[in-house]
Amino acid sequence: MTEFFITKDTPINDAVLNTIAHIPTEHLPKVVDPDFFRKLEDQDFMRIGTLLAQKSYEEGGCPIGGVIIDSDRQIIGKGHNTLGQENDSTTHGETAALRDAGRVAKLRGDGPVDFRKTTMLTTLTPCEVCCAQIKHRCNFAKVVIGDVTNAPSTEPILRAGDNGIKNVEILEDPKAVALYKEYAEKRPDMNLIDWRGHKELDRAIEAGEVPGKFAAKAARGISQRGDATRLPGHV
Repeated sequence: MTEFFITKDTPINDAVLNTIAHIPTEHLPKVVDPDFFRKLEDQDFMRIGTLLAQKSYEEGGCPIGGVIIDSDRQIIGKGHNTLGQENDSTTHGETAALRDAGRVAKLRGDGPVDFRKTTMLTTLTPCEVCCAQIKHRCNFAKVVIGDVTNAPSTEPILRAGDNGIKNVEILEDPKAVALYKEYAEKRPDMNLIDWRGHKELDRAIEAGEVPGKFAAKAARGISQRGDATRLPGHV
């Protein structure tokens, strides 16, 4: 019988959830009792996303995390935004989790993941590009959004159309909201680039909404916390 490091009786707290956030997804079945995941509520999985967002922020990146769970409440994919770390404008929290799910399935010898019975939890309301992925490529059974305070909610976009996600919930995590607020205030340039690109940053600078000094920062791609690099153990 497998002995799990995290058992069904392990208390649910941030220390345990942070451990799960940092363990590569493919190793979770060897370390975490499936019954532990089954007792987690959506808010607990959202906190794992928040802890991934914190991980990204500490690496010098944008604090957005994503977690995907299957119908048995097991994590099949997770990740965080890597714009700052890798200069990658395509990897948001949601797409990082999608890529992770595909990677883990590939390790098992499986083909493309069928997301239609799974749930996506994201710490910030998805951008329009991620909404398209969530709706048209994946068609999730459920999407849970963890922050509509720091950006206008895209719930209507997720719900709209024949491929719309019918089950969309707002479940704000106060820690995620506070973390992203701090990031947006300290790095308005990267925040705007991540959402709308350099054109939006130029518009904001011309309108006096963002100090011009951030244009040079954005061009260098340097975080106030130092050069953003991909760290060992990145998930």
